[in-house]
Amino acid sequence: MRLQSFAILAAAALAASAANAEEVVVLSSLGIKTVVEDLAPKFESSTSNDVNATFDLASALKTSIEGGARFDVAILTPPLLDDLIAKGLVAADSRVEVARVGLALMIKAGAPKPKVGTVDEFKRTLLAARSITYAERGASGIAFLRILDELGIAAEVKAKAKPVASGEEVNANVLSAAADLAVLPVSEILPVAGAELGGVFPDAVQTYVVMAAGVKAGTASRAARDFVAFLGAASNDSVVRAKGMERVR
Repeated sequence: MRLQSFAILAAAALAASAANAEEVVVLSSLGIKTVVEDLAPKFESSTSNDVNATFDLASALKTSIEGGARFDVAILTPPLLDDLIAKGLVAADSRVEVARVGLALMIKAGAPKPKVGTVDEFKRTLLAARSITYAERGASGIAFLRILDELGIAAEVKAKAKPVASGEEVNANVLSAAADLAVLPVSEILPVAGAELGGVFPDAVQTYVVMAAGVKAGTASRAARDFVAFLGAASNDSVVRAKGMERVR
């Protein structure tokens, strides 16, 4: 009888937990995709809540949110998230800078590693490449174009560049050998099968893409705020590092 009673109580507790579970709809930049994909299941198992994540360029997600897309948590670059806060779409008091990631060159697996140890080597590598691809509307692509201007080689590199609309197209250009080099955040290079990290930008021209998270303004979802806190928890620092990112502290 005691065992039967325990089973009934356990079933009731599970039913209550399921009834109180929430779905957290996350719209996240591709720059932090691998971190979110690693941590979301851990959050789900520890809270019984569900995470439903969609990944895209930060600019595309911002446009979707402004158009009324459903979301509980947005993870974007700070300027885009701050604009949503200014428009009353994201709660200002929920804003957290989760992590940042540096830019790097991606190459096809097995290709010779480009020399990027110094700014001069970096410039020579870019000028010598047959073609370079990047996501022109992505934070990495925008930063890359700015760096080219600063280095004084924008015209030469743009003449042979393959700007595309998405990270998937960037990957495809490298994997098909349509481009020798790709510019992406380190966190977007490491998981690409058939490609590898060619080298990070030299410190003098390195640009970091910051990922900031915020909760939908006016939401009553406790789980959404809990998920943002979980992303920023010090206990998850090792996951962030393993994915090629670092904390913003």
